[in-house]
Amino acid sequence: MIDFSIPSESRLLTDTIRKFVTQEVQPLEAETETAGMIPADKLRNVRDKAQSLGLFAMNMPESVGGGGLSNVDMCLVEEELGKTSDALIRRIFGQVYPMLMACEGPQRDTYLLPTVRGDKVCAMAITEPGAGSDAASISTTARLDGDEWVLDGRKHFISDGDIADYVIVMALTDKEKRARGGITLFLVDQGTPGFHVTGKQPMMGHRGYGHAELVFENCRIPRGNVLGEVGGGFRLIMESVASIRLAHIGARACGMAQRVLELMRNHAAERKQFGQPIGEFQMVQQMIADSATEIFATRMMVLNTAWELDQGNDVRDKVSMVKLYASEMIGRVADRGIQVFGGMGFTKEMPLERIYRDSRVTRIYDGTSEIHRMLIARSVIKRGLTL
Repeated sequence: MIDFSIPSESRLLTDTIRKFVTQEVQPLEAETETAGMIPADKLRNVRDKAQSLGLFAMNMPESVGGGGLSNVDMCLVEEELGKTSDALIRRIFGQVYPMLMACEGPQRDTYLLPTVRGDKVCAMAITEPGAGSDAASISTTARLDGDEWVLDGRKHFISDGDIADYVIVMALTDKEKRARGGITLFLVDQGTPGFHVTGKQPMMGHRGYGHAELVFENCRIPRGNVLGEVGGGFRLIMESVASIRLAHIGARACGMAQRVLELMRNHAAERKQFGQPIGEFQMVQQMIADSATEIFATRMMVLNTAWELDQGNDVRDKVSMVKLYASEMIGRVADRGIQVFGGMGFTKEMPLERIYRDSRVTRIYDGTSEIHRMLIARSVIKRGLTL
């Protein structure tokens, strides 16, 4: 017998987060969207509340002050977090990258522990003008000069790059080896000579936090600021990417879509045209039914893959499927939501237009839909992928 039940402890956690998101976080969405930032006093208040409930850095181990959640529980959590905006999730619940667990010695007190506590903000600098989905094609370099590493290159689309206290920078240390031992991660403090934030790139969605362009020109950092091992950067990224894609894209997409579906359901019951609720029209019913079915399918994919990851299994192919399906599912559901609401769905009075804009980028970052289709097909053709 296969048991698909969710433990009572997990239900209690998700119920707590659902209530917190609804009562404390969603009321900040409109102001954050309009101002392009979260008011500092309100952010401090709600983040303090989240931390007091243990709802901060939940993806990190308890040994360093995090929540110590499994991948399954983290996906259940992210599903609830997905019912608000990405900017608010980052600021209130903490954006702590799992590769920081590779910090050693003094790095733990300087970078890891303050980030888990929320005292420092970290940004991840991988993407470049010439390297998006193909991360191994980066051109930023790092060379050892005595007791210092010298970084040169340019990064863009770096979330929180403008306000981060430090940045994890992916750079080439061996141009011949590249992904096979020639890429290294470095911890670079904001304000380091040669490290410049040259601008912010306005985005279609995801308002409330910056997406910065970073330039490194003869940027010198201590030899000890390597995160992990020299040449081990690409492997370290790949070890973390499965949990990140599952939670941040797969599970959050489910949460976003569930919020849209709830809005559709209520509107279909209340809005009347031609003397009856629009929920009585078959075409509206189809949009609701298709959305509910796709959300259910995505949720099962996410939780199954998260469970496999918790068992230590290789889930690369399944993660690609989740990323592909979830990112395209939320786009379809958001579009249907606007259609059901008609003109009101197109206004800023409703959260639908924000969700519509925010969801569009999920088909692009962390590997485009086209890239993941290629990876899945290759696995089927070359390895006879079985599910």
